Amino acid sequence: MKVKVKVKNGASRDKKVQDVPISTEFIKLDSFLKFCSIAQTGGEAKIKVESGEVKVNGEIVYQRGRKLRSGDTVEAGGLLFKIAGGTDVH
Repeated sequence: MKVKVKVKNGASRDKKVQDVPISTEFIKLDSFLKFCSIAQTGGEAKIKVESGEVKVNGEIVYQRGRKLRSGDTVEAGGLLFKIAGGTDVH
């Protein structure tokens, strides 16, 4: 899947979305960043999140413990990921 992403200068570019399957109801953002090799350690994940380098569903987030569920998108390190799977519990 490809989506158009608007960059700061007004131009747009295509980003390939990488589906990341999870087998649980959610995954915390810092764990997700390590799982996808965006961060090598929890400390590195914390720095990336707290410095505003990570977007969830198109919005910058500052909570490293943010719960990601199926359908959420994460943009970090110039890559775009979509959470797939998980258990749908209501």
